[in-house]
Amino acid sequence: MTPSVLSAAPVTPADAVPVDPVRWPDVARRPRASAVRTAVARRLVERALARLPLRIQHTADGSSVAPGHGDLGTLPRGRAGDAAVPTRREGDTALPTLTLHDPVSFHRRIGADGLIGFGESYMAGEWDADDLVGLLTVLARHVDELVPAPLRRLRGAWVRRRPAADRNTPDGARTNIQRHYDLSNELFALFLDPGLSYSSAVFDPLPEHDGPLSDAEFTAAQHRKIDRLLDLAGAGPGTELLEIGTGWGELAIRAAARGARVRTVTLSAEQLALARVRVAQAGVADRVSVELLDYRDIRGRYDAVVSVEMIEAVGAEYWPDYFAALRRLLAPGGRVALQAITMPHERMLATARTHTWISKYVFPGGLIPSPESLARESAAAGLRITHDSGYGAHYAETLRQWRERFRGQETAVAALGFDPVFRRLWEFYLAYSEAGFRSGYLDVRQLLLTADPRTEASR
Repeated sequence: MTPSVLSAAPVTPADAVPVDPVRWPDVARRPRASAVRTAVARRLVERALARLPLRIQHTADGSSVAPGHGDLGTLPRGRAGDAAVPTRREGDTALPTLTLHDPVSFHRRIGADGLIGFGESYMAGEWDADDLVGLLTVLARHVDELVPAPLRRLRGAWVRRRPAADRNTPDGARTNIQRHYDLSNELFALFLDPGLSYSSAVFDPLPEHDGPLSDAEFTAAQHRKIDRLLDLAGAGPGTELLEIGTGWGELAIRAAARGARVRTVTLSAEQLALARVRVAQAGVADRVSVELLDYRDIRGRYDAVVSVEMIEAVGAEYWPDYFAALRRLLAPGGRVALQAITMPHERMLATARTHTWISKYVFPGGLIPSPESLARESAAAGLRITHDSGYGAHYAETLRQWRERFRGQETAVAALGFDPVFRRLWEFYLAYSEAGFRSGYLDVRQLLLTADPRTEASR
C-alpha cells in the first residue's frame, strides 16, 4: 500500500531555520486554522500532488510517495512564451522531490493562507526540494488543476484581499518601491551583472551549460536587451529621451553614449544615489539627469519614452494614469518602447483580486498585466502597439543566472545583515519567478507604441 502524503508525524529538522518573530511574525507562528479547514487542505494537497510528476518524501521516516501517473517526459517542452522550457537537461528523467520536514505545519499554513502559506512554510524551513525550480515549474504548469473546479468558484470566499495600504497612490507607490528596491544596493550587486540591470536579458544564443556566465557574457546579454529597446525608441544623437524607472542607470548611460539627452526618474532613493554616481563615472553627467519623481508628476514632451518592467509595479488601478502619462509626454512623431512581463488574462483577473505571497513579501502593490490589458489600456490612451516580440525563455535564463549567483554569495548576503529567512525568501522568489517563465505561465514582451494618428491630429 502506498504511504499517504500525510502519514509522517510533524518533525523539526536539527538544522531548522531560526526565525526572528519580530521581523517575520507570520513565519514564526503557525497560523490559526480550524481543524476542518486544515483537514480539507490536507486532502486537497494530497490528491493534487499525487497526480503530478513529482515525488513526496518525509524526513520523519524516509518514506516517499511517487506520482500516480506521468513523468517529466510527458510534459510539454519548448520556449517560454510558446509552450514551456525544460528545467532539466534532455535525457534527465528524475522527478523533482518535495521533502516535508513538518507536514502538520505545512498543511495548516496552506489551509489558512493557501499559496501564501506554501511560501511561508518554505521560509520557515518546513519543506525543501532537491530541484526547487523543477518542482515549482510542475506546479505552475498544473496550476489550474490543483484545486477542483467547484472549489475554484468559491475562491472569493477564502482568499485574502490585497491590503488597502498597498495601493499605489503617490505616497503608497514610493513606500512600495522602497520596500523592494531600497533593500540594499550591495545586495543587488551580489547577483546582478556588473551593469546592475534588474530585468530580462536577451541571449544570443541561449546558454546550454549549467552554472553562471562570466560577468562579460551576462553584461553583453543585458546590453543586447537595452540596445533593442533603444533601437525601438529610435534613440540617437539629439534624441530627447525620457526613462520611467531608472534602475541603477545602465540604460540611461547607454542611451547617452548614443548621443541622446536623457531624463530618467525613479522612486528609489538608493537607486537614485548610485545611478548618479555611475552616470558621473561613465562621463555622461552632462547628458543625463536622474530625478526622484513619480511618473504622474513628469512634465514636458519627449522624442522617445522608454520604460523597462515598470508597469508591473504600477497596479491595475493606475494603468490608465500610466498610459495617459506616456501619451501626454510624447512629442509629435515620438515613440514609446516598453518591456513588460505578462500573464494570461484570466489568471491576471484572479491575481488582481488576491493577496499573494509575491505581493506580501516581494512586490507590494504590483500586478503583472496580460497582453489584452496592455492593448486595451494603451488604446484607451491614444497609443497603438506597432511592434511586439517575446523573450520568455530569455527571462527564465536570466533568473537562473541571478539565482546561481545569489546562492553562491550566501556568506556575503549574511554579512550584509540578511538572515536565513530572508535568504530562503529570496531564493524562493527567484525560483518561483523562473518557474513561471519555464512553464509558459509568464512571458516578457518588448513593445513599440506610437500615437494613434486620430489622436495625433487632434493635439
